[in-house]
Amino acid sequence: MGNPIWHNIHPDFKLNGTAYSRDGVRKLANELTMSTSHYEQTIGDFLKDWTSDESVLNVQTSGSTGASKTIQLKKEHMVNSAQATGHYFELRSKHSALLCLPCTGIAGKMMLVRAMVLGLSLDYVEPSSTPLSAQEQDYDFVAMVPLQVQNSLDQLHKVKKLIIGGAAVDSNLREKLLDLSVDAYETYGMTETITHIAVKRISGEPMDYFETLPHVSVTQDERECLVIQAPKISDEKVVTNDLVDILDAHRFKWVGRYDSVVNSGGIKLIPEQIEKKLSSLIAARFFVAGQPDAALGQKLILIIEADSLDKDKLFQQMKRLSGLSKYEIPKQIYGLQRFPETKTQKIDRKKILEQLS
Repeated sequence: MGNPIWHNIHPDFKLNGTAYSRDGVRKLANELTMSTSHYEQTIGDFLKDWTSDESVLNVQTSGSTGASKTIQLKKEHMVNSAQATGHYFELRSKHSALLCLPCTGIAGKMMLVRAMVLGLSLDYVEPSSTPLSAQEQDYDFVAMVPLQVQNSLDQLHKVKKLIIGGAAVDSNLREKLLDLSVDAYETYGMTETITHIAVKRISGEPMDYFETLPHVSVTQDERECLVIQAPKISDEKVVTNDLVDILDAHRFKWVGRYDSVVNSGGIKLIPEQIEKKLSSLIAARFFVAGQPDAALGQKLILIIEADSLDKDKLFQQMKRLSGLSKYEIPKQIYGLQRFPETKTQKIDRKKILEQLS
């Protein structure tokens, strides 16, 4: 019986400029777990888990839409996911990549897996809102969250292909990326699907729909939520809470979250669609949500990350905004100096709403 597939480290794999075999990765893992840098410790912990004989890995979900939980992923499925990404984005051995995401979540872990499976030359840098500022070299492939992209617009000439995940890409950022040379994609996925299973091109010839990766197909359930069939990365269908419009088995448009729909006086409001409309008015980070209300059941509220707000002016702008119905105008606006974030740097909406209740 041969070695498990995850034991096969590509001979061209490099981490911070140094080539490593499987034994080398195991030795490096031990060294990194002893590092004074917490980030390096998390990389070491993952590499130690990855090179073990265990066929599964315990991974923490992000907690961005509910309670964070631990799930088990098969390492074989993680290898398959890395290969699908490599195929879709035409990644080759010796291509350069940058890891600038936390390794406590699936996104950071999978950058390491892709590098080991595909033979990438991967550099890592402590996660920050400006990950490219200290990097002098160019990279073939980088993954970031929208906040990092927003703060790196003047540095993106260093990147050939950029995937953006962890949160939706708003229209303002999308427009700014259109003018740049970087090949940028918005991704759709979650921990349960081992990061992205579908991508939407932003630059070049933009797409208004998500297209699935190889060996992935999609359908809807009775709620009109996305159901993912991806036998190479999940033994079972993945039923999501994402409302979608299905174009065909490999293309869909994301509408919003089933569990975030606000029922205000019998009118169903989809926060994500309202946020898309408001993004032309608000430059700061923001979101809309439902808040309990005696008369309406739920009222729509707007929360903005800002030190100071001219609420009256914003209300007037929203009333004049084309395409925003009267029901979609928030009843109340809140300003918070700084949004709390989850461990994977997403806005912790649940915590914010608890603070406001």
